[in-house]
Formats: sequence, C-alpha cells, structure tokens
Amino acid sequence: MALPTLFQRGRTRSVPVRREEDVFTSLQREMNRLFEDFWRGFDLPVSMADAWSTFTPRVDVEETEDEVRVTADLPGLEEKDFEVQLADQSLVVKGEKREEREDRARGWHERAYGAFERSIPLPCEVDADRVSAEFKNGVLRVRLPKAATARGRVKRIPIAA
Repeated sequence: MALPTLFQRGRTRSVPVRREEDVFTSLQREMNRLFEDFWRGFDLPVSMADAWSTFTPRVDVEETEDEVRVTADLPGLEEKDFEVQLADQSLVVKGEKREEREDRARGWHERAYGAFERSIPLPCEVDADRVSAEFKNGVLRVRLPKAATARGRVKRIPIAA
C-alpha cells in the first residue's frame, strides 16, 4: 500500500491566507465591526445622536523643572465660551461648544457639541498668583509656575554598584 506524499514537488497551491500581525488589533477590528453593525440598524433621530456625542477638548500636560504647561484644543470656541479655574490642585477648563446652524436636516454628523468640563490633576503645587493663560487660534495654553516648595522636592539619590 502506497502512502500519499505530503510534499509534492513541482506543484504549487495558491490558498489565500489571512494573517493578523497582532491578536489585539484583530480583536479591536472585530469589536468595532460588531458595534457598527449593531447601531447601523437603528434610524436614530439627530437629537438622539447628538446626546451621545459630546465635545471633550484634547489636552497635553508637560512638566518642566520650573513649571507645568497645559495645552488644550478648543476649536471653534471664543474666550467667552469657556473659563479656566485653579481648584484643589487641579486645573479646570469648562464651557460649552454650541452648534452654529439651526437646520437639522438628516445627514452625516460627526462633529460634537455640548457643555464640557475637564479637570486636569496637577503633579505638584503651583504658585496660583503667577498662573497665566493664552488663547489663540483655538488653542489654550496655560503656564503654571511651580511653588518654591515644589521645586526643592527633587533629590538625586546615588546608586551604589
């Protein structure tokens, strides 16, 4: 009895193979597809869709030796639309982004509107009297100088070999 050979020379097989580089990327893609398929079946009114998509400003926080810098993207806003507060070792940016148009015809809407509040915890004590803020081209930049006690807290520790 002859056994079939596992490796056949000269014959090529073209079988499409789908390989994912990362299991988590594949899982994320499948979860996104699942939720998109689920919500696609509902014909939501624009007001309901707006309730689920609220505006949240994106924020960068950078700490240097002398200060903490906070940069927030507030596109489409003016100075009167938001306020900045320093409270309980946190920087609070809050306001409201209003929709510019009244016509709510059906269509594709991805832009978010609504009231927002971001509370950014500060990594150290700051000198509240010297805090400054600048708003230009939809970008808020806040400079928070460190308090004298916060600057002196860093101590270099020698490492023994």
